[in-house]
Amino acid sequence: IVIMMGILVANLYNIQVNQYQDYKTRSNDNRIKVVPIAPTRGLIYDRNGVLLAENRPVFNLEITPEKIKNMDDTIARLQELIEISPERVERFNRERRNTRRFKSVPILNQLTEEQVAVFSVNQHKFPGVEVTGTLKRFYPYGDVLTHVIGYVSRINDRDMRRLVREEKDANYQATRDIGKLGIERFYEDLLHGTAGYQEVEVNSRGRVIRTLKYEPPVPGKDIVLNLDIDLQLYIHELLADR
Repeated sequence: IVIMMGILVANLYNIQVNQYQDYKTRSNDNRIKVVPIAPTRGLIYDRNGVLLAENRPVFNLEITPEKIKNMDDTIARLQELIEISPERVERFNRERRNTRRFKSVPILNQLTEEQVAVFSVNQHKFPGVEVTGTLKRFYPYGDVLTHVIGYVSRINDRDMRRLVREEKDANYQATRDIGKLGIERFYEDLLHGTAGYQEVEVNSRGRVIRTLKYEPPVPGKDIVLNLDIDLQLYIHELLADR
């Protein structure tokens, strides 16, 4: 017993004193996380200042599972207010199983103004359910300028491999979309901007306790083209279906 106690005390001394700095560093690495923040994408104008590509707010309905006592009942009551298809509920349940309980999961995307209004009036009946806003790219003259402006879409594996190869992946950690064609792709570096970040303190389960540091993102630069949208519309009308 004396020998075993001696070994135990020696091991405790080794961990608590000799390896103290190593374990302290590991603990801080686990305690502090850096959360990236996506920048706002730059806008695109024609030569006269008419907006050709903008960022419009879209609203999603999200549920935080930790705050819900009876999920099935909550979803059923939501369906009485807003149309939510069984397929969307099934997708929500799949995402919920793979997400920590204290993080919100979207159950419905791109709500209409009427849906936002209806839920806002009844929000007090649904603790743990909220409407959140994000920005989505919108093209007012899409059918006329698609061949020039191009479009943005969700970053796929091929895009990510290219970003890694060009050592730009760190700047896209919080970004969902990237330029795929035309002006959107050619001037991607200008339009995207620089990601920001915040250092947050988390507990052993990954829940954010407080924010230690905040570095705001730098928005992408706006671009003015030499196109004249009025002339483009006139030519488009002359060509008709040809």
